Amino acid sequence: MIKKLFALSVLIGLLVFSSAPLVAQDNNETATEAAASSAEEAAPDASFGMPLLKRYFIEGGWQFMGIVLICLILGLAFCIERIISLSLADINTRKLLEGVDEALKAKDVEKAKEICKATRGPVAGIIWQGLTRVREGIDVVEKSLSAYGSVQMGLLERGLVWISLFIALAPMLGFLGTVIGMVQAFDDIATAGAISASIVADGIKVALLTTVFGLIVAIILQIFYNYIVSKIDGMVTTMEDAAQTFIDMLVKYDVAKRS
Repeated sequence: MIKKLFALSVLIGLLVFSSAPLVAQDNNETATEAAASSAEEAAPDASFGMPLLKRYFIEGGWQFMGIVLICLILGLAFCIERIISLSLADINTRKLLEGVDEALKAKDVEKAKEICKATRGPVAGIIWQGLTRVREGIDVVEKSLSAYGSVQMGLLERGLVWISLFIALAPMLGFLGTVIGMVQAFDDIATAGAISASIVADGIKVALLTTVFGLIVAIILQIFYNYIVSKIDGMVTTMEDAAQTFIDMLVKYDVAKRS
């Protein structure tokens, strides 16, 4: 289900990206027609004919704006996938530990394993891993919990590196578009043979739009990234607390052998 959701998000992003040249072309035709009329009539149409961000997106040039948009779509896809996965992995740990405690109190290790198997999430997986090593002693159980906890933490953090990549990539692409836009603006000045306020202003405006959208994308993804990291930190703390509680249960009911 999560893979299907990720693929759907990417497909939507590609469809939006593929439609950008057509939108830009329609905008250019509209601008050409508006140029034939008075400047007073053209300004209101540009302001109210489409949302402000959409208009700026088209004015910035679909080549670089489209790449920044892809960063946003892919970054949000990874964020949504992580949020859904972490939400599914978040369980009622207290209820799980109470069930395991009752089973271990009755010296029924198999029942405790069944409770863990019937429960999703990394906490249940860690406890189940410890139950499989109960007969080998407390020391072996502790090492098993530590090793398997590291594996589970790696699974929780899966995909974060890609979100970090898009957070860093979006503003850099914006800066690249700005530099190229400035070069084009100077080319327009050189072609005109004179410095015109309108040429300079229009060129700089278009150049800076890519940076603006790159920063917007980075801010949006950074908010999601921090939320995901905080959720992972909370789950890791819960895992460590549950593992220590499980060890205390084994010692309390003398289920595992002591070294």
